[in-house]
Amino acid sequence: MANKKKRGLASAPSNVTREELVAKERRLSLKDGAGWAAAFGTSNHAGKTVTLNTAMQLATVWACVRLTAQAVSCLPLSIFEKRGDNSRVKVEADDALVDVLCESPNEDQTPLEFWETMVAWLMTTGNAYAEKVEIGTRLSALQPMPSTHCHPFRDAEGALKFNIIDRGRSEILPREKVFHLKGFGFGGDVGLSPIQFGSQTFGSAIAIDEAAGRLFGKGLQASGILSSEKILDPKQRADLESIMSRFVGSSNAGKLMILEAGLKYDRLSLSPVDAQMLENHRFSVEEMCRWFGMPPIIIGHAAQGQTMWGSGVEQILLAWLTLGIDPLCDRIEARIKKQLIRPSGNRRRYAEFNREALLQMDSAAKASFLSVMTQNGLMTRNEGRAKLNLPRVEGGDELTAQTNLAPLSALGTTNDASARDGSPGVGTTSDGNTARAAMRAWLQSETDKVAA
Repeated sequence: MANKKKRGLASAPSNVTREELVAKERRLSLKDGAGWAAAFGTSNHAGKTVTLNTAMQLATVWACVRLTAQAVSCLPLSIFEKRGDNSRVKVEADDALVDVLCESPNEDQTPLEFWETMVAWLMTTGNAYAEKVEIGTRLSALQPMPSTHCHPFRDAEGALKFNIIDRGRSEILPREKVFHLKGFGFGGDVGLSPIQFGSQTFGSAIAIDEAAGRLFGKGLQASGILSSEKILDPKQRADLESIMSRFVGSSNAGKLMILEAGLKYDRLSLSPVDAQMLENHRFSVEEMCRWFGMPPIIIGHAAQGQTMWGSGVEQILLAWLTLGIDPLCDRIEARIKKQLIRPSGNRRRYAEFNREALLQMDSAAKASFLSVMTQNGLMTRNEGRAKLNLPRVEGGDELTAQTNLAPLSALGTTNDASARDGSPGVGTTSDGNTARAAMRAWLQSETDKVAA
């Protein structure tokens, strides 16, 4: 760890040394349920050990965590500063916090990799930790720490500290040295882990996958029945079991079996449908998605009778972005402001993810968005071109708006009256009057020609 100094230790009795007190604070006590659960898993009725590693071996858990982490990490993050007129300006480079959050969080990771790591830990354990590496008072790096190896606790004086176990070494960091993202919870110092609280669901899913693997490994067949009119002695039974073991398993499928001494083999067929394997697997996928707030169709699982295409799927995707991705972004932005920006003293600054980047792959939606923004005076042409990575053009910095709308009270007015006092007209233009006059002149000339 970058910071080796221990701070804020409770005052020790005269007969207790400082080293003994530090060792006591580092010790994993019986009350640290999260620490024991992370190390040895959580029990469930299926009898399977549910830990982060075993849960991530489930395809549904892997897909939920991966897609959410990638969706958040791909959004550009920027630091803005509010101005007195309710406007804001983007804080550019040459700022320590901008350099760490938006350019290079640490010497090993890009910003995308860093936020992907933090969101993955947040999704699985309910907490994400990063050590603040500082040079003097200047933040120089954020080093992610495994959430399974970081345990917050309160010392005798009530100060929040973090017990970090790294490569067999234990270290205690004070609150101000740790950037901590907390997930959903009921308050307190930690968020709640969906894997720990969903151990029944994940344990059942692990049991279903294990049963399916064993069933397919044996050629989708249950053990058959050997019948004989004779009674076999123990040695004959052992020899027969040894012979029959050569025909068990998918690698032995298709072998010709030879039966002697009047033995008869009756096959017991058991399909996955008969065992309700497919229905149980489908239900487990939907249950696990509920724990992560992920619509099943996002990970490629369509519910019974649901199509994978159409406007309904688009609405489901928008609901996931609204109820799943946006709250995660809000949670991260609030923590950045509280733990990284406020200590610097500049309370006018805040961090914000650019949600518009989610439209990057939808050309039609992005074109419609930019058209509405530029035609209604909410964005200049050059600002719209910048979002398409196009160069700036001359005259593109002016806000423009459609002029074909007018108040109801001004309907029917023309520029004829306004032209007399030099004011612009409403609802019509002088070009329109000119066009109408030219049309009347042409019609009159054609009429004269016919009369002649």
